[in-house]
Amino acid sequence: MIVNATPNGWEVIYHRAHALLAAQLAGQWRRKDAPARLYETVAAISHHDDLEKEWEEDILTEAGAPLDFMLSSNADVDAGVQKLADLAKNALYRGRWVALLISMHISRLNESSRGQFPELDKLLDEQLQNQQRWRKELGIEKEEVDAAYAFMQWCDRLSLILCQQELPADERFLEISKGPEGQRYDIMQRSDNLVVVKPWPFQDDKFTVNVEACELSQIKFESSTELTQALQEAPIKVLEWTFVKS
Repeated sequence: MIVNATPNGWEVIYHRAHALLAAQLAGQWRRKDAPARLYETVAAISHHDDLEKEWEEDILTEAGAPLDFMLSSNADVDAGVQKLADLAKNALYRGRWVALLISMHISRLNESSRGQFPELDKLLDEQLQNQQRWRKELGIEKEEVDAAYAFMQWCDRLSLILCQQELPADERFLEISKGPEGQRYDIMQRSDNLVVVKPWPFQDDKFTVNVEACELSQIKFESSTELTQALQEAPIKVLEWTFVKS
């Protein structure tokens, strides 16, 4: 989950909600420049964080605060690898294209850890083999798949910028990432709170996206069970961003 400090406690955004925001952004992309198999790609974006099940896991820091995903520990390697394997396996139920993109996401996030754990190395090898096989079965070139995954990564990054409150102050620009065509994109929030992306990649000149967040007024929790209960009972607020073509 994504955890932001507030004056009264914590703002918590579930990872699946962040993924849904990424899919909203993907759906706004300019149609004539959309990646291959757009709707299936949007499905992959929407479901790429399905392995996160906050209510079933240890979600506290040692100090008793809600655990932001950036602070998550890799102490239980076997469990972590199994979660990734389940994510890859379950993605296949939505089709090979969705499974291919999510497999590429697993590879990108974990290849830097290759050589540290045999279980992870085995999983990473399986992902590369699956990716090659699915590309061949789908009859699609690697370059086209890479462009679709770059699009997925771009939407994921933009959603994280919004959810993690990373928009700079004073109308300064922040790089998002490179899009599916290799173009760099930057984001800026104007003084009137409207959001600008340059160059403009979206279909409409103005649109609004949103995500739901839980508001916690309690600072410290004694157990993950207590935090889970608080999250289930917490007030929900809707965070919105309106994008405009400058």
